Amino acid sequence: MTGKVAVVTGGARGIGLGITRRLMEGGYSVALNGVRSKAQVESVMKELAAAGEAVYIQGDVADPMARDGIVAETLASFDRIDLLVNNAGITSPGRNDMLEVNDADFDTVMAVNLKGPFLLTQLVAGQMIDQRDADPGFRGCIVNITSISAVLASTNRAEYCISKAGVSMATKLWATRLAGHGIDVYEVRPGVIRSDMTAGVTEKYDELFEQGLALNQRWGTPEDVGTAVATLARGDIPYATGSVVTVDGGLTVPRL
Repeated sequence: MTGKVAVVTGGARGIGLGITRRLMEGGYSVALNGVRSKAQVESVMKELAAAGEAVYIQGDVADPMARDGIVAETLASFDRIDLLVNNAGITSPGRNDMLEVNDADFDTVMAVNLKGPFLLTQLVAGQMIDQRDADPGFRGCIVNITSISAVLASTNRAEYCISKAGVSMATKLWATRLAGHGIDVYEVRPGVIRSDMTAGVTEKYDELFEQGLALNQRWGTPEDVGTAVATLARGDIPYATGSVVTVDGGLTVPRL
């Protein structure tokens, strides 16, 4: 995959960093986006510089100007986009009972988790279509990172669950719309992954894994998710656009 360029939102921490690492191991140059300042990700960028080409683009995917900047700065650095990974996301503020969710919290989660990725995909898809028109051999790829919360109800994270279910449908919509342009679209659906987002519930899930929560009795890692994304990006699973790849250690396998 040498010479190919990926955009990974939320790519400097947690699952996003695991994805970035796996892609760079495969030869991708990566434009990683996040809300932290460049100073705050300096150590991460030094690590990645040893693996290949990477640039950091600060911005919130909920912000239209930031979305424009992600695309513009990626093109300024690398002159093309082959892969978009919509990974940036936030959990429900306060993890409140759904009877207590307010307008501001609902809107914030939807803006970051659903609206932002949808409209960033719109921008990147336009760029990919232009690249396809210039080179009929071009193959684009878009991967949306969702969650098992797209299908499992958590009443203290209602807005998060709804946002991820929305991204799941957006994957099908984009796969349908972009298939004629040589752009494959996938959903990767992680289970319980050890990251900063789950740091506050470590003790809870340690106990649940011991009790058999998942078939693989361990936490998932960002690199587990990254491996799935890199596999899709390489085209190792052809003829499958619109599909869901579940990376949850068997947590959602129905059992008696």
